[in-house]
Amino acid sequence: MDDWGKFASCRNSISGDNCIMTTKVEAIYEHGKLLLRAPLSLPEKSHVRVTIESDVEREVWLKLSEENLLKTWNNPDDDVFNELLAK
Repeated sequence: MDDWGKFASCRNSISGDNCIMTTKVEAIYEHGKLLLRAPLSLPEKSHVRVTIESDVEREVWLKLSEENLLKTWNNPDDDVFNELLAK
């Protein structure tokens, strides 16, 4: 299983304290169902919340991030800092 990461967070609610375990896993959407690459270690009939992050959306964000990073790092105005480091 590609387990991208796990963390637990606790929050106070009116009915008492809740601890929430977050696990990110990859799945494939096929024939109207999400198919996990490996089983999860959850009790049967567990209620879960699913957030969908599609590869298309991820690719767009990566492209935008890369473009902005290149604009920041390939900036001729920053050459002054390289000159200071060389001294």
